[in-house]
Amino acid sequence: MATTKIRPRALVRACGGPRYAVALAVDALGTGLLRPFLLLYGVLVLRLSAPVTGIAMTAGIVAGLACMPAVGRLLDRGARSTVVAASMLVRVLGVALLLVTPAGHVWPFAAATLFLGIGNQAWPAAHAAVVATVSHGRERDAALAACRALRNAGLGVGALIATAGLAGGATALRALAAVTGLACLAAAALAWSVRLRARPAAAPDDDTGHGPAPRMRALLAANVVYVFCLNVPEIALPLILVTRLHASPVWSAAVFVTNTVLVVALQVPVTVLMSRFARRTALVLAGLVLTASYLGFLAATSLGPGWGAPAVAAVSVVCTLGEIVYAGSATALVTHLAPAHALGRALARFEFSSGLGLAVSPTVITALAPHGPAALWGSLGAATLLSAAAVATGKDPEAGKGRVRRRAHHNGGPSAVCAVGAGVDERPKQH
Repeated sequence: MATTKIRPRALVRACGGPRYAVALAVDALGTGLLRPFLLLYGVLVLRLSAPVTGIAMTAGIVAGLACMPAVGRLLDRGARSTVVAASMLVRVLGVALLLVTPAGHVWPFAAATLFLGIGNQAWPAAHAAVVATVSHGRERDAALAACRALRNAGLGVGALIATAGLAGGATALRALAAVTGLACLAAAALAWSVRLRARPAAAPDDDTGHGPAPRMRALLAANVVYVFCLNVPEIALPLILVTRLHASPVWSAAVFVTNTVLVVALQVPVTVLMSRFARRTALVLAGLVLTASYLGFLAATSLGPGWGAPAVAAVSVVCTLGEIVYAGSATALVTHLAPAHALGRALARFEFSSGLGLAVSPTVITALAPHGPAALWGSLGAATLLSAAAVATGKDPEAGKGRVRRRAHHNGGPSAVCAVGAGVDERPKQH
């Protein structure tokens, strides 16, 4: 199978156009200023206890998942850039609530985290739908990867700026929150100005276009476990390095920075390289690499203080490679399998499973860690290996129908794209 070549201009167009790419960068930069430090905001600015702040944040994330069915329906009615802009505006509302919340009041803070959670949960599905609308085939996979690299770069830069400003204490955190709100507002305006819509496609036996969405049960269940890898550098490794190996916090910071740099640098090249394999095969391979990394962490922690920390840092590179392959194949596989009339609902279900995994993974990781490295890494490895097996053996009867409809869409059939405004092509490119 021929691999996709990286052509920067074509990649920008496949990502939604220059204006949309700028919106992504601005949004990511602003989000990076606050999102990693939201817990600190609750503790230092609002003077809430750490447990109360953590519970409110978790409740906001979980409650935010409830918006996903509505997001899926909106996308299947043809909305694209409008939903992306709305997800950003909801976060603006969350930031505004943060700024007006009096110290010691938990309920306004909980409401703010709810709106932030809704925006954070709705954005990935809406964004994936935009990319799937303006690009196709392996170019779409590369575009999704490029957008992820861009977003990680923006989040990383924002977090670095925020870290440098934390010396200012509560006043600095309030200022960072205000800048986050302004950045999300500017990004929403840019995304809305793209004005991208898709003409709703009709289902095979339902001219209203409201046929059932593919269930993809095995894939979605596996994704809940796969997505744990995204929290390994932020939660599991710092926990192990500090409490088990008694290493300096510098090692945790080094692992996090390395993870961010590798994702930014390698997400697109690795995704393009993996285009020689079927998307499902690539996702299975990601599970095998992640499983191998978890077993590597188990071996590294057995070295104890001294050599343990460098060994964990080295294995973290393998884990990051597994994360990169997973991120480059999972969403791409969903957009490939979903029929055109149900793309939004399929993406919403996938992002629901991702959000669920991200919500429960801190609890699972922190519950397993006190029982020793074997309990933590052995459980994660076994669960990921089983998930990879489920992906490998999964059957998708909807896939063939989806490809037929996408070919009709691709050739300008009933589901042809209607893109109005600058920044996107009038019709998808032919490949």
